[in-house]
Amino acid sequence: MSPFGSKKNRSLPVRVSTFDSELEFELETRSTGQELFDLVCRTIGLRESWYFGLQYVDTRNNVSWLKMDKKVKDQRVELHANNNIYVFSFYAKFFPENVSEELIQEITQHLFFLQVKQSILSMDIYCRPEASVLLASYAVHVQYGPYDYETYKDGMLAGGELLPKGVTDQYQMTPEMWEERIKTWYMDHEPMTRDEVEMEYLKIAQDLDMYGVNYFPITNKNKTKLWLGVTAVGLNIYDERDKLTPKTTFQWNEIRHVSFDDKKFTIRLVDAKVSNFIFYSQDLHINKMILDLCKGNHDLYMRRRKPDTMEIQQMKAQAKEEKQRRQIERKKFIREKQLREKAEHERYDLEKRLEHLQDEMRMASDALRRSEETKELYFEKSRVNEEQMQLTECKANHFKTEMDRLRERQMKVEREKHDLEKKIRDADFYMLQLTVENDKREAETEKLKKELICAKMAEREATARLLSFLNSGRKSSTDSLLTASTVSQANVNNPSSIAAISTPSLTTSSSTNDLETAGGAELTNSASHYIVMGDNSSGISDDFEPKKFILTDNEMEQIANEMERSHLEYLRKSKKQVQNQLQTLRSEIAPHKIEQNQSNLDILSEAQIKAGENKYSTLKKLKSGSTKARVAFFEEL
Repeated sequence: MSPFGSKKNRSLPVRVSTFDSELEFELETRSTGQELFDLVCRTIGLRESWYFGLQYVDTRNNVSWLKMDKKVKDQRVELHANNNIYVFSFYAKFFPENVSEELIQEITQHLFFLQVKQSILSMDIYCRPEASVLLASYAVHVQYGPYDYETYKDGMLAGGELLPKGVTDQYQMTPEMWEERIKTWYMDHEPMTRDEVEMEYLKIAQDLDMYGVNYFPITNKNKTKLWLGVTAVGLNIYDERDKLTPKTTFQWNEIRHVSFDDKKFTIRLVDAKVSNFIFYSQDLHINKMILDLCKGNHDLYMRRRKPDTMEIQQMKAQAKEEKQRRQIERKKFIREKQLREKAEHERYDLEKRLEHLQDEMRMASDALRRSEETKELYFEKSRVNEEQMQLTECKANHFKTEMDRLRERQMKVEREKHDLEKKIRDADFYMLQLTVENDKREAETEKLKKELICAKMAEREATARLLSFLNSGRKSSTDSLLTASTVSQANVNNPSSIAAISTPSLTTSSSTNDLETAGGAELTNSASHYIVMGDNSSGISDDFEPKKFILTDNEMEQIANEMERSHLEYLRKSKKQVQNQLQTLRSEIAPHKIEQNQSNLDILSEAQIKAGENKYSTLKKLKSGSTKARVAFFEEL
């Protein structure tokens, strides 16, 4: 029977919201939850329906999952107050253990991607700051496609919600700083399709501690407040203040039976020697949800470990063929795109060359026009130059005559200088002779002075003798005395005279004239060399068109295998590189951290990093102990 009602009074208005669309239906009042769920799956083209469910808020304001075997109207679904319609949300109820191996359809991947992204942004799933930046770069890749430096603009990422509020509040960084770090990761991603990017996002997200965990508050027999985490692989027990690191765990293959009685929940284990695993919840509604999730996750856990059904094998084969076909088409598209880009680039070069040649022609035409306009001016300049040459020749002749006159004058001055130097030399020689003669005359004068002194002394002696003689015989000797006196007086009255020698002074004057000569300037002519470079451009024929590739089945399979191998190799190499980049980013943003804004989960995560622990190492360590020891440990908490 069709789920659509034909009469208005028998119809049931329903609105189903997914993360990217809203669907509205008119159901019959007798329609069950399964009929509504199948209708939604058919509408969106979903075949992997076992992961999903319809969630609603009941009349008691509790979040519940729509039961498939009951009628929709009998499940206490609260009607929307405005338009009297039943509102449901299409969510993933169960999570795969490994998204890359279990998720088959693109629509399944897309729905998981949208839900996990929303859970991270709303902080329902804790994500470290550096991992949040990496996941945000993949979300940007999904939204805008591969990075293109031509279309990307600064501030393009600022408008969207890309990081959890707890991350942005924890660091003193501007939106531009966050965008720059997201852009750095975005640029590093290799070109991928949307489904490949979403799968990379989910593969990183599934390593988060809170991914795929449904938390419920419980207590043990000691009334210790704990968290029960229902996951795809089993049940985890967490401390009340730590939702990241489980205290103990029980896998689904260790659990045989699950049941509850009012608030008491009992789990029977496969090992009969181990006592039952018992805990208590707050109310009956929580126990019902725990039981529903336990049954569903247990069934999926056991189904994964069995051979795939024909339906799943068919879906995987179709998905593989579709993926190979799209990869081949993508590779063909990339080749054709490269050819088109090459042709566009060459066309762009030719257009640039044509524009350059047109510019050169325009410049040559302008130069020719200017040449014609200045032709008369050049003739006039030529005439003026000839007149200037004639005037220059006249000046040159005048300068030559003046130079000859100056040269003659210089020669005359040289002769006068030579004669003057000769006269000076003669005067010097004459002065030397006069000096020698003067020295001789001074020696003679000195000699005469000495003789005069001797004569005066002799005169005094003679006078003394005369007086003495007179006293002795005045009379007898009167005649002889008179004679002696007469002789002495004659000697005194006739001294030798010294001829005065006057030395004529010779005054010579000489004047010299300085003559400045100007050296000639030597002119040299240099030749200019011009090198003309020829344009070397590759020509493209006008009838160019991309080649059409016709591939056989074997070639398609080889291409697909080659692409898969290259992709696996890329993933293997990039995983370590991603870890190194995350560590680098953590170090870069560490100085901007505001310690007081850290949440309890941030502190616990930092302790995990320092201890070198992660989600998988912790679970592996917990599973190493026996089931009995783990039950005893839980009861002692």
